[in-house]
Amino acid sequence: MILTGKRILIAGMSDRRSIGYSIAVEAQKAGAELLLTSFGRMMSITQMTAKKLNPVPEILEMDVTKPDDIAAAVKETSKRWDRIDGLVHSVAYAPPDALGGEFLNTKWESVATALQVSAFSFKELAVGFLPLMREHGGSLVTLDFDNSTQAWPKYDWMGVSKSALESVTRYLARDLGRYKIRVNAVCAGPLATLAASGIPGFKDFEEVWGQRAPLGWNLQDRTPVGRAVVALLSDYLDMTTGELVHVDGGYHAMGAELPPPE
Repeated sequence: MILTGKRILIAGMSDRRSIGYSIAVEAQKAGAELLLTSFGRMMSITQMTAKKLNPVPEILEMDVTKPDDIAAAVKETSKRWDRIDGLVHSVAYAPPDALGGEFLNTKWESVATALQVSAFSFKELAVGFLPLMREHGGSLVTLDFDNSTQAWPKYDWMGVSKSALESVTRYLARDLGRYKIRVNAVCAGPLATLAASGIPGFKDFEEVWGQRAPLGWNLQDRTPVGRAVVALLSDYLDMTTGELVHVDGGYHAMGAELPPPE
């Protein structure tokens, strides 16, 4: 199993529909030992979801927008483990007025929240947990929705935040490479998650994505994304960093919808 002996922290797992849960399931199958983080009202959901995992991981309190919370989570992690081998950033949020086609009217306060939670927090986690990775290296993985070359309907400032996250990934790869820490992003196709349900117009992606992706696409199947993250957490991709790994059925590579099969 490719994660046997690996200690992995997953920040942001919510319910069983979340990508974070799929990552946790696949990581355990691959032999990893897990810690989870959650906070506030989401904590009870994470606790219920964690009971479906075997063994049931511990859950630490951590709001990624609060430096004191991150420091406390690092301290609590260090009481349990002398190191971490991997960290998964499964965190994103944009206020309602930053989505849904109101791009020109969104106020800075909402933009700042989206950027802080969805992009800047990856840097904050990387720096916070660096002492537990500095001596032996490891892997940091974040979750992206590819925004580097195009704008998506109604995705608005979350799209901008994800573009920022891609850039943060590259700069972290630059600065953490000296510690043999790899930093990558998985660009997932649209999936039916709790977070996606809060994006106006999300259902518009369903039919179009399946038609254009040469491998097809199932919005209910989060397993391919979980497996891709596991691969990046493992030692098999030990010279891969600063990369955006697409797990989208090939949608990103197609210039137009594929014709129907004859």
